[in-house]
Amino acid sequence: MGSGPDEIGKLRLERDLFLRLLELGSREDLRPFLADALALIVEVAGARKGYLELHGSFWIAQGLPDAELAAVRREISTGIVAEALATGRTVNTASAVDDPRFAGQASVQAQRIRAVLCAPVGIAPAMGVLYLQGRDAPGPFGEEDRARVELFARHLAPLADRLLVRQESQGAVDHTAEARSRITARGIAGTSRALAQVLRQLIVAAPVTIPVLITGESGTGKTAIARALHDGSPRARGPFVEVNCAALPETLFESELFGAEKGAHSTATRRIEGKVDAARGGTLLLDEVAEIPLAMQSKLLMFLQSRRYYRLGDSTPIEADVRIVAATNADLAESVRAKRFREDLYYRLNVLEVRVPPLRDRPEDIGPIADAIAGALAATHGGQGPSSLSRAARVALAEAEWPGNVRQLENALSRGWATALAEGAALIEPVHLFPTRTEPEAAEPQTYQEAMRRHQARLLGEALDACGWNVSEAARKLALSRSHLNDLIRAHGLSRSGE
Repeated sequence: MGSGPDEIGKLRLERDLFLRLLELGSREDLRPFLADALALIVEVAGARKGYLELHGSFWIAQGLPDAELAAVRREISTGIVAEALATGRTVNTASAVDDPRFAGQASVQAQRIRAVLCAPVGIAPAMGVLYLQGRDAPGPFGEEDRARVELFARHLAPLADRLLVRQESQGAVDHTAEARSRITARGIAGTSRALAQVLRQLIVAAPVTIPVLITGESGTGKTAIARALHDGSPRARGPFVEVNCAALPETLFESELFGAEKGAHSTATRRIEGKVDAARGGTLLLDEVAEIPLAMQSKLLMFLQSRRYYRLGDSTPIEADVRIVAATNADLAESVRAKRFREDLYYRLNVLEVRVPPLRDRPEDIGPIADAIAGALAATHGGQGPSSLSRAARVALAEAEWPGNVRQLENALSRGWATALAEGAALIEPVHLFPTRTEPEAAEPQTYQEAMRRHQARLLGEALDACGWNVSEAARKLALSRSHLNDLIRAHGLSRSGE
């Protein structure tokens, strides 16, 4: 009964800690965020000294003289910090100088280190470490201190990861910046040279009414490119109408495209407005244009030549000011040679070709595309769920194969986002994106990329096992930075044997 007020006070303290950390998360710069976050947990835990490090690249200290700071940083490879990083568990010792696990460390003896509380930051493998040394009050850190520090480290990880990603992305070169300043490109994420070339082609094509042929593999985002072409043109205020030529039965194709009078066919119980008429003053996208029936190709050619067409069942020509944009994942030139597509129509449509490259030719765009998808999903659901990915998730996406290109990536992100939302995760992690990733020995890799991915996972696993999962030591042997190795561990879903 007497523990009631104490329990309420404890909950309030934890709530206040969480709220203060969230407030810090609104910061735009990583280093001030880390400094204020460390000051907060040092205050709450009643520690005299503190150290916080992320990915081996960003660190901050409080109350540690240079000599002691250097000693703490050395312990990332061996000692108290290494123990927390290697095991993924908090180290809480009342007196390091008397603890048989650490008493042999020269720095521990030289500085007569007593109470230490050291917790990994983030899920295994940890993205960083929080080290607290000494207490303002007598005695060791208690279990409540441990619980608060672990809670702090758990909530700190996604906030810090988001700032890390932002800082890294700000340092990346955006090759599309100049082109984006000259054309509207909503819904087209990426920064690569390949995408910049596509946008430059749109700048050339947008102001004029010439037909444009957009080519590229399935799922590369041809419809988004067509939309950007429309939005950047003088027709932007007009309608943008899309027709999937592959989805229309041949018997209804003419009616769907040009319309039909009442009674022109069995389903025309009233006059039907065609897509050409619906696109007046705007743009008509003919997606999967290679699938247009041969019988219809001549009528489309006539419209392109004269801007006139006939509604099915009517002999009166109708004029329409419509820009035609065609898209296909097929080799139209080959279709012409095979007599499946009219040569004269091909040349009418292919006045200017815009080729959309597959993701394998622009892997640097995968991260920005994934961020845009995650942000859109969160916005669509009223701000619920994660709006960004962890660094490890970005590495995992970059190393995966995407034969279905942006469409496949979007499907994977949608599933991963839904899983992360259900778990209450603040960031999308590799396990959300690839929950069933396995490496069956019997299954042979189907591609060079898959073979290399498996070889890399095996090499990393062997090095980590040989080092007892001491990430710092394994990173040195592999000639990698510790942060890069941590990202690769999470990207491949590696874990210590038996865990």
